[in-house]
Amino acid sequence: MIIVMTGTAIAQVIGFMLMPVISRLFTPSDFGIFGSFNAVVGVIAAGITLEYEQAIMLPKEKNDAFHLFIISCMATLIVSFLCLLACLTAPVYLMALIKAPGIWGLVLLVFSVFITGSNIVLQAWCVRAKAFKYTSASQVIRSLSSNSMQVGFGFFKIGPIGLIMSNVLADLIASINLFRVFYRDVMQAAPEINWIRIKQLAKEYRDFPIYSASQNVINAMSSGIPVLLLTHFFGIAVAGGYAFGIRLLFTPMGLLTRALRQVLFQKAGETQHHGGSLLSLYTKVTVGLFAVGIFPALIIIIWSPQIFSLIFGTQWYTAGEYARSLMIWVLFVFCNVPAILFARLIRIQRTVFFYDLILLIARVSVLVISGLYLTALQSITLFSLLSAIMNLILIFLVGYNVMKKECDITWKNFRNTLLANTTENSRCA
Repeated sequence: MIIVMTGTAIAQVIGFMLMPVISRLFTPSDFGIFGSFNAVVGVIAAGITLEYEQAIMLPKEKNDAFHLFIISCMATLIVSFLCLLACLTAPVYLMALIKAPGIWGLVLLVFSVFITGSNIVLQAWCVRAKAFKYTSASQVIRSLSSNSMQVGFGFFKIGPIGLIMSNVLADLIASINLFRVFYRDVMQAAPEINWIRIKQLAKEYRDFPIYSASQNVINAMSSGIPVLLLTHFFGIAVAGGYAFGIRLLFTPMGLLTRALRQVLFQKAGETQHHGGSLLSLYTKVTVGLFAVGIFPALIIIIWSPQIFSLIFGTQWYTAGEYARSLMIWVLFVFCNVPAILFARLIRIQRTVFFYDLILLIARVSVLVISGLYLTALQSITLFSLLSAIMNLILIFLVGYNVMKKECDITWKNFRNTLLANTTENSRCA
């Protein structure tokens, strides 16, 4: 945790140091286009590996993990190719959707999807290999590259394309750093690709593409649709203020959650393999996250408009008001990291899939209705309250299933022990 958090902390400090500069080099409209682009990329990238990279952690044999890595890479290539076909066949529609000023937006869309998918797969392999120093370094490399390029592009007045290009190139550089871990591991063992085993593993872990990938896409749509609907109802500047506020809130939160996702998933998988208590780990981490997050959340709720205006410029005062309303949702997003990871670990993707489907429908309904009858701030506040309540429901839902599974395992072990003792006593008699 310390290794990963150190890298993430350095990355976040770099981002925060440069944000007052970046916020003065780009307008709310620029961030609105940037947010629309990221929303579309996020939806595509959410299912680009079909979630097979999450299964890389599960097999005990390294060879099986390698074949799951190959499956994830194949899925990334296929989805990236389909994205390219969509850009070639419907360029006008996609350019209108991402609000890109020119064909370069579509070129960057395809590259961004492929590089994001590659980065996701390589991150998963590094977590499997416990190469946390490399994942930590990649966070620093990505943040330094992205923010410095945004400053450079901002000085040259390139506009939203500069924001987009900075992210794409930074992801590419970070992925190159992670690739070294995979190359080293593969060269040491030199495993051969077994296509029969690939088919077997693809079938064995089919619940990941069926439920987890679908769930991720739905979840990404839930996160990305607010930018698109706010643009539709209130204009690109409002969407830019929302996107800027979300970016500032989620950036410090990533200081802990990025490290926690990597380490907790590896620790929980190890605990499960050794028959330890998942419920105890789940409860401690969830409650601990709430205790850590509540004080910063109160500060943002009380003073965020003044903080935004002072640090980032008066043009971002409204974004601070949006951030105040969004903070209650962000707090529960911060606390639900164990819920998301443990749901995959205990294989209840089907349940979480239907939860996310209901969440998407509820969010779209609230945004459309409030967009028709309420102001932008009221719409964002209502959206935040709904999202907070739904995240709280998810935390209790997964906790209940973890407890139920643990009780079933305990009862099964007790019954097997009782039967074994009865059989042994009968033999002795």
